[in-house]
Amino acid sequence: MPGNAGRRITIAVMTQTVLLAIDTSTEFCSVALLSADASSTGPTAPAPQVWARHEATGAVSSTRLLPAIRELFAEAGLTLADCDAIAFGAGPGSFTGLRTATGVAQGLAFGLDVPVVPVGTLLACAESARLRAPSTTRVLAALDARMDEVYWADYAWDVEAGDWRVIHPASLDTPGRLVLPDVPFTLAGNAAAAFGARLEASGRAEVIDGEAVPHALPVAIAGLRAFRAGRTVPADQAAPEYIRDKVAQTTAERMAAKGAQGSAQSAAPAAVQGEGGQ
Repeated sequence: MPGNAGRRITIAVMTQTVLLAIDTSTEFCSVALLSADASSTGPTAPAPQVWARHEATGAVSSTRLLPAIRELFAEAGLTLADCDAIAFGAGPGSFTGLRTATGVAQGLAFGLDVPVVPVGTLLACAESARLRAPSTTRVLAALDARMDEVYWADYAWDVEAGDWRVIHPASLDTPGRLVLPDVPFTLAGNAAAAFGARLEASGRAEVIDGEAVPHALPVAIAGLRAFRAGRTVPADQAAPEYIRDKVAQTTAERMAAKGAQGSAQSAAPAAVQGEGGQ
């Protein structure tokens, strides 16, 4: 162009953060893939692109997890090699499911040489409630823990920080022993449906959101926030958050968790190698 000779023209390149999130803490196999502008953060940042699968698989989520991950990357037009971090629902929840998610997250992270972002499933419930109702600022997350007990935690949204503050950490109690917020709050999770009037929080909550349950999408959103804040761990330090102690794993559970990690670890470098050769 006339008059531009000798001038340096800089073209801005948009860098994307790609994060994979998995959750198998319930009877669902839940996977989400998120792609966000790495150069733009905060409340004015454009919404990330997301792709998700959430399927009722019962006890066989481990066999569906890796195929669902491959499907999401194909749908998004991305590859495993594009991934910057792996987030997973760390618990509390199903013991076998938590070990499956941890093993797959570790295996993929090892193979890709990326960090892991553990996200509590109760925090994911709070995130889900806020995604569904953005004005939500206080959430008591409560999930049926079976054995007549409740997994629960209390969170407050910090507007200035743009993140959740933990008012009461994840705990395990009987339905009548939850410590309730002294301000209006949303009750998230399935505990209200499971325990009814026995759960005092059901009668005290301003809003009951029984659909705000563990899901890979809120795990991805909370995971992206944690990733940007540097709250990650190396793959070998990723661990489930059981809350309720279990004395021992069965032989079948140990083999299933070990198998899931091995499959994921071998899948990642194989996929990267295959993509590089295309």
